[in-house]
Amino acid sequence: MRESIGSFIDYLKFEKRYSQNTVRAYTDDLEQFFCFQDAMYGQQELARISPNYIRSWLASLKEKKITSKSINRKISSLKSFFKYQLRTGNLEKTPMSSIISPKSGKRLPVYVEEKDMNLLISHVEFPRNWQGKTDRLLILIFYHTGVRLAELIGLKSSQVDLNAAMMKVLGKGNKERMIPLSTLLITEIQDYIKEKTEAGRNTGDTLLVNSQGKKLYAKYAYLAVKKYLSRVTTINKKSPHVLRHSFATHLMDHGADLNSVKELLGHSSLAATQLYTHNSIEKLRDVHKKTHPRG
Repeated sequence: MRESIGSFIDYLKFEKRYSQNTVRAYTDDLEQFFCFQDAMYGQQELARISPNYIRSWLASLKEKKITSKSINRKISSLKSFFKYQLRTGNLEKTPMSSIISPKSGKRLPVYVEEKDMNLLISHVEFPRNWQGKTDRLLILIFYHTGVRLAELIGLKSSQVDLNAAMMKVLGKGNKERMIPLSTLLITEIQDYIKEKTEAGRNTGDTLLVNSQGKKLYAKYAYLAVKKYLSRVTTINKKSPHVLRHSFATHLMDHGADLNSVKELLGHSSLAATQLYTHNSIEKLRDVHKKTHPRG
């Protein structure tokens, strides 16, 4: 069994080229399932794993109050695992064909209002030290480009073409996408790189670095975003991903077409991007209610 899991994980790493976090999530899900199966039914050959075994595991997760979203992810992990076993000839049929995923209500993406982002960028004072400059550029890149946390902290200076006003981003599955840069962002990046070089912090190709010239940790970026969003908004979630949601929502609010937003975000399908249309519709409803005489 360990060999089957290990082979599948190698496939995710080296063929699918999934991120470390995604691979870790698959690994955890599979280990949880097989530990449960061993405890309940003893070790079984892959071909002897039945849908009932899987249903009993899912039932145990529900008893632990695991959310439908998390359960669906675990089901997806098992489906991918058994599909791989079919492909490699280790199985003749998958036990997942009769497993039904629980319905989970889709929550609208949380985002920062446009006026609050304008307040943050134009009026909030950032310290004039290196941390302040790094925090400001970090927030600007998140909001102006919609990149993910891992994409930003791993961003190289060589991926940023200031003359062409474009940035090449390496996304999930090592898929590349190009994102245009605004005039404001180009100026901020130019100033940052110049000062980084003059201060001797330009020790590598990583764009954003700490005062020692080292790559930022994910937690650093998370805490910086939380700190400054707290100054302009009262929304509960204040994370880098909220800035990604804000980027997409504000594009949709200003008339961007869905396919363009999909490409900018690096989504593999329109389904994930369509969530942002609901935010736009909700905003239109709110405007109608507040301004129409019969609203």
